[in-house]
Amino acid sequence: MIADAADISAERSPVVIAEGQIPGIAAIEDAARRLAPILLKVPLMESGRLNDRIGGRLLVKAETLQPTGSFKVRGAWNRISRSSSDELARGVLALSSGNHGRAVAWAARAAGARAVILMPADAPLNKIEQTRALGAKIVAYDRRSADRAELVRHWRESEGLVYVPAFDDTHIVAGAATVAYEAAKEAAASGVRIDGFAAACSGGGLIAGSALALGVLSPATEIWGVEPAGYDDTSQSLVRGERVSVSASGETICDALLSLTPGEFTFEINRRRLSGIITATDDDARQGMRAAFEEFGLVTEPSGAVALGSLLAARDRTEGRTFVVVLSGRNVDEDLFARQLTEAARTI
Repeated sequence: MIADAADISAERSPVVIAEGQIPGIAAIEDAARRLAPILLKVPLMESGRLNDRIGGRLLVKAETLQPTGSFKVRGAWNRISRSSSDELARGVLALSSGNHGRAVAWAARAAGARAVILMPADAPLNKIEQTRALGAKIVAYDRRSADRAELVRHWRESEGLVYVPAFDDTHIVAGAATVAYEAAKEAAASGVRIDGFAAACSGGGLIAGSALALGVLSPATEIWGVEPAGYDDTSQSLVRGERVSVSASGETICDALLSLTPGEFTFEINRRRLSGIITATDDDARQGMRAAFEEFGLVTEPSGAVALGSLLAARDRTEGRTFVVVLSGRNVDEDLFARQLTEAARTI
């Protein structure tokens, strides 16, 4: 199911964003320089069998191989590495179901700061344990009943912590933008034109940053966000032309994509720049996991593979075209990974 940004009315009441807050290409390039020493230089991956399945060319950006196992380290390090000595002495705070929290914990430890991570009590155990192993203090909360804004306020005020948001931040978005920036640079160096770009969308930071980078480096490229069915808040918001919320009653295996409302800052970028949103199923996520494992030997979590799976199910969109797709995260329990691959084999 597709929600096209082209169908959105131009008559809306946008959030006022200060001049210079949306990162331009200079800010993205600065983030890329800052990140270069900590990132793995992973080339775009390609599989002839996947190309045959989509009837075109599919180039895979494997963020699963980065430190902490997801693209989130880009925004976290770009934000925390700019902190003053006073901010580092106070420590940092994040609210996250896993990947952002783990990235903030990693960046805080690398910068010499303590980290407090507010995590849902039902977050995957491996994400909780991996974040704690990086030295972070984990504070559990009830995903369905807690007032998250109040939680953040309490910890900021009681301990003086510096809050590092998951997506609504200039430096977080600029860091995330380096995913598409690198892909576009590599493709251009090889003489490849990117017709489409797809990545998972929750709060919207990755796809917003990608849209900003590609808007300069590859302006003809279509930008598609991918959301799980039941948590399609950005899709519905694009149709309405304003931020709307969905209920928390949906069921999905994509635990990292459970945003109920688009980010305020990120939506202002996405409503102007996205080609649209693809709403994906759990089966799409499973097929993406299976394809990443079989073709590249890569472990992915459902949320990290859902964009790949959605393109494998959309030959009408991909035939005769070149797409870049982001594998955005790998942090998944072994048992869950094995079960989803088994289920994927049953639903071919």
